[in-house]
Amino acid sequence: MTALKDLHFTVITGLSGAGKSQAVATFEDMGFFCIDNLPPQMLAGVFELFSLEGSRVDRLAVVFDVRAAQYFDELMRSLDDLTEGGAQCHILFLEASDEALVARYQSTRRPHPVAHDGPLLAGIQEERRLLMPLRERADVVIDTTELNVHELRHRLQETLFAGELTNEILVSLISFGFKFGLPAEADMVLDVRFLPNPHWVEELRPLTGLDSAVRDFVVARPESQGFIERAAALLLYLVPLYLAEQKTQLVVAIGCTGGRHRSVALAEALAACLAKEAHVQTAVRHRDVERSG
Repeated sequence: MTALKDLHFTVITGLSGAGKSQAVATFEDMGFFCIDNLPPQMLAGVFELFSLEGSRVDRLAVVFDVRAAQYFDELMRSLDDLTEGGAQCHILFLEASDEALVARYQSTRRPHPVAHDGPLLAGIQEERRLLMPLRERADVVIDTTELNVHELRHRLQETLFAGELTNEILVSLISFGFKFGLPAEADMVLDVRFLPNPHWVEELRPLTGLDSAVRDFVVARPESQGFIERAAALLLYLVPLYLAEQKTQLVVAIGCTGGRHRSVALAEALAACLAKEAHVQTAVRHRDVERSG
């Protein structure tokens, strides 16, 4: 294997119901390639794959849970070998009180992987016993009994990602046509159908909001300038609040009737306005600009 020192590796493990899925989401947001329930026998091979020259993966997180308990001896040996070879290995262990885990399982009605047809509490206690070797070796142990999803995310950021948190946000602007439906990924939707529609101007109809004639027709209007000014002010007000919650991307959809003229021109204009500000990166996508139906 080569370049192991450049591959950051974290084992995510812990009790069922303690928050491993939420932890994986945080790791993915921090740029990790995550693999759930990897058989321990395959760990060395995965490392070799991602350590090859040209691999774009430099952060790897693997979830091991009680389903792999019979292979934990092999897992420990693999971790020892990787550490001795220079890999940066960390183990995160998530746990919670018996009462909290029982309540979570009762609310989801999912079967516990150890309890089978027996008492739920007995299954949880047996899982604690089986996972004890990993807990004893863990670099970070987090008790999620009193934590909600957002608090767990903050705890992970404070313990594992301290010093890596970004102070910038990506504002992705999507123009679209209401006649084709709302963009599913939008965090915020702005409606610009209050503006005159270039579709009804014969010479502008075949053009799009990317053409200067349409842009001038739309953006030069006082009401458009007022919209851009106020929309930018709102987004800039929200940026530090989103960053405080470690939300690093905000998707803003700007819609007109067909998504070819007004929304396109104003998405470009708003992006240009926001791009002048510190801590803000912008990206623009025009979903429906080539559609005419």
